[in-house]
Formats: sequence, C-alpha cells, structure tokens
Amino acid sequence: MDTFTIIYGETVATTKGQVVIPALIRQKLNIIEGTRFLVEADTQTNQIIMTPVTREFINSLCGKYKGKSLLTTLAAEKEKERDR
Repeated sequence: MDTFTIIYGETVATTKGQVVIPALIRQKLNIIEGTRFLVEADTQTNQIIMTPVTREFINSLCGKYKGKSLLTTLAAEKEKERDR
C-alpha cells in the first residue's frame, strides 16, 4: 500500500497573479526553477490544482485516450465546460 503525506502551506498572490510555492512543498515534490505546471480550476469548489509536469506525469497519460479520437474527446470536454 502506498503512503502519502499532505503538506499545507500558505502564500499570497502578487499584483501579477504570481504565487510562491512554500519551500517544503518544492523540496518534497522536487520542483526546481523552470518546472512547468498543469493548472486546473474547479469553480464549484473554488480550488486551484497545480500538477508539476514531470516525466512521471507524462508517462501516466500514455494510453489514456487509446482507441478514442482525441479531437472528438477534446470537443466533448469543451462542450461540457460550456454547459456548466
């Protein structure tokens, strides 16, 4: 069984919308300068989810849309977002 740890931190947004990820979180997730993120916003729960785009993350996407038309899937997701 995998174990996990939840780490909390607090930050403030600048006038440009930038936020600093607390050092402990950066260290635990091996986030370095230049790390790219996938940013998702859930408007119902008012939460922002930032996922570091790493090799592991990219590998986890392999086969996710196997057998599906990627453009059709993307169009369906966009339509769902519009209906919200």
